[in-house]
Amino acid sequence: MINTEKFFLKLKENNIDFFTGVPDSLLKEICSYISDNTDGSNHIIAANEGNAIALAAGYHMASRKIPMVYMQNSGFGNAVNPLMSLTSEAVYRIPMLLMIGWRGEPDIKDEPQHIAQGAQTIAFLEAAQIPYVVLSPDENEAILQLNMAVLQISQSSSPFAIVVRKDTFEKYSMNSKIETEYKLSREDVIKAIVDKQNGSEVIVSTTGKTSRELFEYRDKIDQNHDRDFLTVGSMGHASQIALGVAITKPNTEVVCIDGDGALLMHMGSMAIIGKANPNNLIHIIINNGAHESVGGQATVGFDIDIPKLAKANNYKYAITVNDLNSFDKAFEEARESDGSSLIEVRVKLGSRKDLGRPSIPPLSNKRKFMSFLKDN
Repeated sequence: MINTEKFFLKLKENNIDFFTGVPDSLLKEICSYISDNTDGSNHIIAANEGNAIALAAGYHMASRKIPMVYMQNSGFGNAVNPLMSLTSEAVYRIPMLLMIGWRGEPDIKDEPQHIAQGAQTIAFLEAAQIPYVVLSPDENEAILQLNMAVLQISQSSSPFAIVVRKDTFEKYSMNSKIETEYKLSREDVIKAIVDKQNGSEVIVSTTGKTSRELFEYRDKIDQNHDRDFLTVGSMGHASQIALGVAITKPNTEVVCIDGDGALLMHMGSMAIIGKANPNNLIHIIINNGAHESVGGQATVGFDIDIPKLAKANNYKYAITVNDLNSFDKAFEEARESDGSSLIEVRVKLGSRKDLGRPSIPPLSNKRKFMSFLKDN
């Protein structure tokens, strides 16, 4: 395995000292080390991977230096447009080092949402004509690969990708933990939402621990999962899935349980919800200020006024709460709203160590959800 500090120092030796991207669980050691050892002006956690590519391009043009962009392979789709139309050798020829976590690598057990992406990761890079190397877990060989990558980037003035397998880096725990005064947990809020339902409503939940906690709570109270669509992948898109359901089933209450990182990733979705203005959609943002599922790196969730953004995007009701009494009141007011509504719930960081994963396959989840919608 590679010592994270040594690899970081080798990056610096190669004059790479600007970092941006979206955190990934396979890269959490190196991302956490970067967070702890790089000042804010040289490390920006981007809203999405495409934004990170563009940000790195701007940095290069101003500094003439090579930036590093990190992402999970599932985020490659967000990055394709700027990689092909901005940074490629055929257009502006902008050099950068890409570090891509290889979730769903063939023959390696992983979650179902990563299988298709993992199988095509190398093919995607080859189709995009982005040269790459799979990073060796041997530290000395990895350093040689890094030096080679930097040399090729400098010669071609275009991107080069380092693909990182699971457990390539030694364990590293981030020192800069997010501390808040909030008492509620995300799981508290999910339980409160489920407890308010009478059986006719549906939930669309965002990726990561949110869907896992929703699934486990239904199990705990002996309820089936037919009313929940667990968006196990597609980060940032749960609200549009929920909108599609809400406008098609106007007599069904649709609750979207979203996260701050997911909201930021595709914030333009708020404008579309506001324009559509369904009075049966309640958009709940559980904001813990972090990308918790992939290492706990900070988002800007606590630095922005989400209800003001919602109202500017024509939501009819929007509010921030941080306790269950206020949430209960806000939920009932949202139900009575004459249009789209949003509740931001600010919560503390953290989850149960024994938190499991959904035991039903995604296809089964979809079919049961569709069956419920058809019958109600």
